[in-house]
Amino acid sequence: MSVYSINKTIKDVLLETSSKIKSLRKQEKYTQKQLAERSGVTLGSLKRFENTGQISFESLLRLVNVFHKLNDFDTLLTIDQDIKRLEKMFSK
Repeated sequence: MSVYSINKTIKDVLLETSSKIKSLRKQEKYTQKQLAERSGVTLGSLKRFENTGQISFESLLRLVNVFHKLNDFDTLLTIDQDIKRLEKMFSK
């Protein structure tokens, strides 16, 4: 986290996410090459991701899918129920 803020930075989230994927990879005893092959993500992209956190969203989803955690994204951006009700009112 930033020295001057209690909020996470984008870089913090990128690095935490790459660390979690790396931990899952090791937990499943996959080499980087094996995970790259299973996911369809290039080995170079996977290595860069594990080192810097940089990856395309599609490639991230491909990696997450290997670990059967794609549904975890359902809770990523939740919409407030009040907003859903308002949208229904205006869509009719």
